Amino acid sequence: MALPEDFAAGAASAPALLAPGRPALTHDGLRRLIADTVKRLNGLGIGRDDRVAIMLPNGPEMAAAFLAVAAGAATAPLNPAYREEELTFYLTDIGAKAILVGRDETGPSVTVAEKLGIAIFRLDVAEGAASGTFTIDGKPVGPPVSTGYAGPDDAALLLHTSGTTSRPKLVPLSHKNLAASAQHIGETLALAADDRCLNIMPLFHIHGLIAAVLSSLAAGASVFCTPGFDALRFFRWLEEAKPTWYTAVPTMHQAILARAARNPDAVAASRLRFIRSSSASLPPQVMLELEAAFSCPVLESYGMTEAAHQMASNPLPPHARKPGSVGIAAGPDIAIMAPDGKLVAPGEEGEIVIRGPNVTDGYVNNPSANESAFAHGWFHTGDQGTLDDEGYLRVTGRLKEIINRGGEKISPREVDEVLMDHPAIAQVVCFAVPHDKLGEEVGAAIVLREGQKASEQDIRSFAAGRLADFKVPRRIVILEEIPKGATGKLQRIGLAQKLGLG
Repeated sequence: MALPEDFAAGAASAPALLAPGRPALTHDGLRRLIADTVKRLNGLGIGRDDRVAIMLPNGPEMAAAFLAVAAGAATAPLNPAYREEELTFYLTDIGAKAILVGRDETGPSVTVAEKLGIAIFRLDVAEGAASGTFTIDGKPVGPPVSTGYAGPDDAALLLHTSGTTSRPKLVPLSHKNLAASAQHIGETLALAADDRCLNIMPLFHIHGLIAAVLSSLAAGASVFCTPGFDALRFFRWLEEAKPTWYTAVPTMHQAILARAARNPDAVAASRLRFIRSSSASLPPQVMLELEAAFSCPVLESYGMTEAAHQMASNPLPPHARKPGSVGIAAGPDIAIMAPDGKLVAPGEEGEIVIRGPNVTDGYVNNPSANESAFAHGWFHTGDQGTLDDEGYLRVTGRLKEIINRGGEKISPREVDEVLMDHPAIAQVVCFAVPHDKLGEEVGAAIVLREGQKASEQDIRSFAAGRLADFKVPRRIVILEEIPKGATGKLQRIGLAQKLGLG
């Protein structure tokens, strides 16, 4: 990327960042902000080789800070909900030289940074300032080693994997990786200057940072930055922002769908060109309901942190969208590999592997993880799937999530999709429950549709008519809400323990 122009590639007066009740920041204004921030960071002793953590609430300042800091240093956005113990791990593992927080922040981020000797910089927003505009206050930490704008091979973004089953791995993404991913997403979605994304995704996660923010701005388009997902306020934002698209995880789409009928005017007036879904499997039933409600195509995509987000996507019309599929390769090469390292034929199941310019070169200080993840000339995603004759990818499960019931291997996603056809079920996530004789048993956490009733036996009988007996859930828990991760994703691993099963 030719910074800052490629982080904000639009016409000088075109809007770049917007927010509820705030004036817009233009692309020219964003370019100036990026240039000023890099100079300011250099003056504070931060250069291209340094790592700066950012802990700010969702909104235009978080989006702008990510772009501006990344232009001259490696940025590491962190979840504002982290506690002291978590922050101690993440800030230490990142090797942060400074942390950027809000002007009045006094919470765990400040406490931990002081304890670790990490410089604290404060972001200040002037009254009535355009969306995303800020200045940085702080004390210099010494002269930077390397000043000016970052180069293509410099680290731009540092994010940890979820660490659901192991210690989180630190993923460095270079400017080349981000540039490639932004271009891939822009081409997939045919983004143009008059497009506007309504961002409801958290901006400490790859989905919101790259799919919503960077891909839009690199295409010369704009982003309406909300304080975070709120199903009750979504339709108000839809009317205020007038977006041409939004991107979200399936649980957010389901919450929006549940309220769409109560907001007919906002839905009818919307100018959505398409809706995008990623970061977790979208039930085919939800895809079809969304398309019917908003009268636009829904594109399910497939991404992960190590690929700077997008790997595959269903294409825009007139090309086919296949419910249950995450689409065709949309950036990197995609193949299905057998355990022996050989690629399998269309229709055969195996591990999904990728390679391309958006893929990280390797985890930080983790040779064993690199050895297993980068093998046979491909990056191993850890996901299981198939490619059909037309190149459409189906993700059949996470290898670590496969349920092993007495030697019978069960994909929880397959059971999810069957149960979602039950007329009373609004949401479901199937998972492994420990069993003393079989090793694991199939469990299902279920949320019912408003006003609907169904017993455990009703649900089990419904499944038994459509699934082999060993795949039918033996443990069914009906809940008001299924526990979610920080980004709104339903998490199978560890769910049995959270629900007190096994």
